[in-house]
Amino acid sequence: PMVLLSLLPILYIVFTAFKPIGELFAYPPKFITLRPTFDNFRKLFEASENTVFPLSMYLFNSVVSTVLVVFLGMAIALCAAYVLSKKRFRGREFIFKMNTLSMMFVATAVSIPRYLVVKEVGLLDSFFANVVPMLALPVGVFLLKQFVDQLPDALVEAAKIDGANDYQIIWKIVLPIVKPAMSTVAILLFQHSWNSMEASNLFINTESLKTFAFYMNSLSNSGNGVAGVGMSAAAALLMFLPNVILFVIMQSKVMSTMAHSGLK
Repeated sequence: PMVLLSLLPILYIVFTAFKPIGELFAYPPKFITLRPTFDNFRKLFEASENTVFPLSMYLFNSVVSTVLVVFLGMAIALCAAYVLSKKRFRGREFIFKMNTLSMMFVATAVSIPRYLVVKEVGLLDSFFANVVPMLALPVGVFLLKQFVDQLPDALVEAAKIDGANDYQIIWKIVLPIVKPAMSTVAILLFQHSWNSMEASNLFINTESLKTFAFYMNSLSNSGNGVAGVGMSAAAALLMFLPNVILFVIMQSKVMSTMAHSGLK
């Protein structure tokens, strides 16, 4: 029963995307689509043909920026987790507490400070504004640290005695142990980047640098009244599908992470 209950939001997104206009505004509303249609998708892509820049450009921006965020974000989170777990230095506990505390804040609450930082480092209206602000993932550092903590300090010391440096220890010893957690962090980074419109809305003015999520949102909101609702439903499904596919592929790793991280 709980599995079926958790599937209801996913099924609702799928059913809504294929509803004809009459069913979208039916009262009382119906959960299951009785007469599925591709009209919402057709209208969405017809609207994209009338724009100055092609859909493929926005999709390319999202794919490239998301790949960079996933790989660079995993590397940064893994190195930070290793340092916070195995290195001894003043302020280590304070830094980890600040990392944990930062998980309490939603993106909207820090949008102004983030804009000021992006401006000061010179990333405004550049492609890397889609990448750099997304690299820090506090929950990723938190999860990975729980795994690295399980690694015996004696093993790390033995590797150092054998001549291994910190990067070799991370690559050859730490990484194989934290692979389940890395898969979870990859999913979180993917969702964080793929679904984000913050950079396109706040940091970037050049249309050719904006992302697929921004493009889909703009198209779905460009329709007037009734037509816009159907296009929004189709756009929501297109944005949601990659997240579901990635989670299904890595589901076993995610479950393993939850079992070993102390999170229930």
